[in-house]
Amino acid sequence: MSFKYFIGLLLVVISCAGSAAEYPAVDYQVVVNQLTAAGDRLSSTYSAERAEETADAFSGLYFDIFEGSGMEMSIGMQDPARKSELEAYFSKIIGLASKERPAEQVTAAWQTLRVALEKIANEQKPTDSSFWGLLVQAFLILLREGFEAMLVITALVTYLRRQQATDKVRVIYQGAVLALLASFLTAWLLTVVFEISGAGQEALEGVTMLLAAVVLFYVSYWLISKSEAARWQAFINSQIDQALTRSSTFALGLAAFLAVYREGAETVLFYQALAGQADGSWEPLLIGFCGALVALLVLYKVMQMASFRLPIGLFFTITAVLLYYLAVSFAGNGILELQEAGWVGITPLDGGLTITWLGVYPSVESMAAQLLLVIPLPFALAWWWGQRRQQLVGAKV
Repeated sequence: MSFKYFIGLLLVVISCAGSAAEYPAVDYQVVVNQLTAAGDRLSSTYSAERAEETADAFSGLYFDIFEGSGMEMSIGMQDPARKSELEAYFSKIIGLASKERPAEQVTAAWQTLRVALEKIANEQKPTDSSFWGLLVQAFLILLREGFEAMLVITALVTYLRRQQATDKVRVIYQGAVLALLASFLTAWLLTVVFEISGAGQEALEGVTMLLAAVVLFYVSYWLISKSEAARWQAFINSQIDQALTRSSTFALGLAAFLAVYREGAETVLFYQALAGQADGSWEPLLIGFCGALVALLVLYKVMQMASFRLPIGLFFTITAVLLYYLAVSFAGNGILELQEAGWVGITPLDGGLTITWLGVYPSVESMAAQLLLVIPLPFALAWWWGQRRQQLVGAKV
């Protein structure tokens, strides 16, 4: 990654200063007390006749108190998986109420959320706004949010280089840089120009995740099909330009864009929130940011060198599996965000699992979205095995 990309990243963070004051530190216990008081009242008065009203009221608790207070943002800065878990609990209650499920189910779902909220409030530690406390938080935010995007970029760049298509690597970097600019613009529009929050922001996140899921799903299958040709047919090296068509190169660049954009806007918002706690002290934020950027660049170089040492078949398999996993995860999380925004209905699954790292949540809609990506897998594997056998037979002739 060149110096100009580093400067672009740095400018994104520095430009966050405009709305830093909008994100003060949050006392979880105060917010949870408000949520539990209102949630207990809604749960105790729920009935099938008031189902829609109760669902709307719990949705209001999520947007007006949990998110509006800044608690959701604060939790997301420290533990994204826990944030997603709480979002899933809220969605389940809203879904149960809107479907006019029995009162005991709604009450049980609320009690689960209530316990989780009280637990996180009890575990909250005083905000560390010291120099080192801010530095460590700034470091961890970028390292955590950037690592997933870096995995995608590393896989795509290494693929192109192993296919001797180094002239097309710039498409990946261009997609990443455009995503950084789009991330800042989005954060600026959300917080300064339109002051969009609540359902609008959740909808934007959901649509971005679903687009990323579709593109990564396509790229994962495209990569594995091309990798087999590269592995078993030596003549593919003379047909690189045909294998990497304009449309497929665009798909790779779009995958890089969406991988970075998905994390980028949220990262900018996280830095804004952290800046609100810094009381004008920018040095620890910049040092932590630069330290995380250096760590990501080192990891990028190490992973790239390691990937070149892997046998080509193993490398392509790992790359395809990684992108496929991200596609499935993004699909589940994208539907969850759209459910919170009210764009997609919520049909809870009784006894369903919640696996945040895989994007699995107990609703028919999120599971259906993931099944659309999982169902083609056995057919693709059967086709892949058939192609491999044909190539092996051809190699022996």
